[in-house]
Amino acid sequence: MVPEYWLTEGGQSATGALLDYIIENHVASPRLANRAASQNISVFELLNKILESMVQDLNSPFLAALTEDIHVLPDFHGNRSPIADPKAKGVVCGLTLDTSEKQLALLYLATVQGIAYGTRHIVEHCNAHGHRIDTLLACGGLSKNPLFLQEHADIVGCSIVLPRESESVLLGAAILGAVASKKYSSLSDAMKALNAAGQAPLVLVLWLCLGIFFLSGMVIHPAKDPKVKKYHDAKYRIFRELYEQQLSHRSIMAQALA
Repeated sequence: MVPEYWLTEGGQSATGALLDYIIENHVASPRLANRAASQNISVFELLNKILESMVQDLNSPFLAALTEDIHVLPDFHGNRSPIADPKAKGVVCGLTLDTSEKQLALLYLATVQGIAYGTRHIVEHCNAHGHRIDTLLACGGLSKNPLFLQEHADIVGCSIVLPRESESVLLGAAILGAVASKKYSSLSDAMKALNAAGQAPLVLVLWLCLGIFFLSGMVIHPAKDPKVKKYHDAKYRIFRELYEQQLSHRSIMAQALA
């Protein structure tokens, strides 16, 4: 993508779209949307507030522990990385007849965690094959959701750096457009010129080509409480087992139809 540099790509098939699907297909979604609109906040902000109140009401040791009985495998559109299995299916374990907004909030949280476990799986796979990933860089719509970011930091075990530029993807597109229109002769020249600080190191500036502008951005750190790590390690084990169980079920049904 940038001359003399290389990129290792690993991603999930659906993240934001999956959260929208989970929320919009729940019976409590219309009520939730009306409440959010009346408060002039997003549905995600309202769900985050509901979860915060549930921590107090249920005397939970920490927010993530609210989902001890709900587990989500987020492969609703197949698995892109690191398994590369287009036949993979999504799994929600722990459903009840509860149709309340609080139950939707728990399902939303479990889905966020499932996505973060998918990120952890990708990072672990990369690190097991020669990479040394210890920091995550976030941009796009989900980077504006503090719960999404904190769950990722806690689950992956890496600090997350946020961009100072709120529309970092658009900035990256503008940089590419400036080179295409011959305004600048190279990507590196365009990135240096359009960098607000004016003198970022080339390694950081190169991220601009990907639509990421992280200079002087906020940093989200993993929780220091060892109980949080222990909890997520246990849920991650279940996350991995859900896919293995799916493979077993797939084999059983294939033999039945043979």
